[in-house]
Amino acid sequence: MNIRRVVSMTARPVLMAGLFALALLPPSARAQERSVLTYHGDNSRSGQYVVPALSWEKARSVQLDRAFNARVAGSIYAQPLYWRPPDASTGMLFVATEDDVVQAFDATTGKELWRRVVGRPVRRSSLPCGNIDPLGITGTPAIDAAAQAIYFDAAVERGNGPRHEVFALSTRDGSVLPGWPIDVADLLHKAGRHFDPSVQNQRAALTLLDGTVYVAFSGHFGDCGNFHGWVVGISLHEPGKHVSFETRARGGGIWAPGGLSVSGRDIYFATGNTLGAQTWSDGEAVFHLGPDLRRSDDKKDYFAPSDWKALDAGDVDLGGSNPIPLDVPGADGTRALILALGKDGKAYLLDRTGLGGVGGQLAAATVSQSSIVTSPAAYRVGDDIFVAFQASGVRCPQPGRGHDLTVLKITPGSPPAMATAWCGALRGRGSPIVTTTDGHSNPIVWMLGAEGDNRLHAFRGDTGEPIFVSEPLSGLRRFQTLIATQDRLYVGADGRIYAFLFEGNPHAPAGP
Repeated sequence: MNIRRVVSMTARPVLMAGLFALALLPPSARAQERSVLTYHGDNSRSGQYVVPALSWEKARSVQLDRAFNARVAGSIYAQPLYWRPPDASTGMLFVATEDDVVQAFDATTGKELWRRVVGRPVRRSSLPCGNIDPLGITGTPAIDAAAQAIYFDAAVERGNGPRHEVFALSTRDGSVLPGWPIDVADLLHKAGRHFDPSVQNQRAALTLLDGTVYVAFSGHFGDCGNFHGWVVGISLHEPGKHVSFETRARGGGIWAPGGLSVSGRDIYFATGNTLGAQTWSDGEAVFHLGPDLRRSDDKKDYFAPSDWKALDAGDVDLGGSNPIPLDVPGADGTRALILALGKDGKAYLLDRTGLGGVGGQLAAATVSQSSIVTSPAAYRVGDDIFVAFQASGVRCPQPGRGHDLTVLKITPGSPPAMATAWCGALRGRGSPIVTTTDGHSNPIVWMLGAEGDNRLHAFRGDTGEPIFVSEPLSGLRRFQTLIATQDRLYVGADGRIYAFLFEGNPHAPAGP
């Protein structure tokens, strides 16, 4: 996948799934309503956060908390995480960087609580290709609140060269938990599988499901070497026990910042271009797997566009953006769908109960003039599902240039219809999120103009009306996404974390 891309990070608010048409967390997973434990808020990667104090009007009063002082060691491509321990008066922020450093901060003041250096990051000169230097922790970690542990993959320079190691740290003090880290190449080698850590890279957010941490892999910028798309699931309780999936052809990396999407116990992910494949061999595809990662040849468990070979030849990946589950209401009941977005600017609507095999989409449409390579966010307006993503949309209602935020409207039907609802005027390559006050009211789309105008922007989710723009922020990396908690917004950047306050926050200053 020959494009400069790097990943982002995680979350978990209460999402009132009974009132929603989105595939969100099951009720048992909503206990950590004040915490952001995984990328984009939940395992479905909805990107939606419930913040009762953050209405459309209150969003106009958002302001940078200049007293907040969280200094970070290194560049951040992963999304920050937030955990509020039971009965604690304040939460903790967690940040992982390309310097192979994990830090925990007081979420109110920014004071560092602990830091852990897990190894020496890999120098670009040690790799056959790539565009991150140094290379350390890129994929967003995941937190298991019950075990009070944070899991992540780190690229580390060891005596035998670059390695990928999966760590588990205590959220209390950053100590390495017994049985960890796990060297991915060694783990797979013991099972008779080959994994070359010098050509594999880990950019996708990690996922926790059923006592297993799932880690997805791609290659480096430049598509060098014999890399494959991998998903490796490691038992949290028996770290030597694992399951895995590997693309059959060379390439087919899982590049998306959001990595895997989960609906119930069903796992979905998208792969990128394969290299030299003459028959379809797992590239340019959306896969559905169970927790055991067992491959299925049934057409209901995979999808690829009919022109997959042309997409391969043009390096126009389907795997740059994670698929997102959607439950679309209709006259005949709710329909379980999944939306996939590609570098070819197309959106593909798939039946989640049967992906359809090659050419099996329900609907497809060109929705962007540019590549779609960041993670989308989804929310409901009336009976329609809206999906926000970073790209220059087609048929934008708003005139002018510089609309790097596009929002689709998906309406019920046979097949469901897709149309551009609105476009947001900003420049940049962040991944959007959505906040609502109760799961459906006051939807606000937030997006960072990372490596563009470098501002934080907010728009009304129903109309696209701009309601907030920040001053320029320094150190934003492409594909970065913000997180929302009950009283603050947080943005990770090179060397620091930004915190934003809004009215209704007990820490916010009074008056304008």
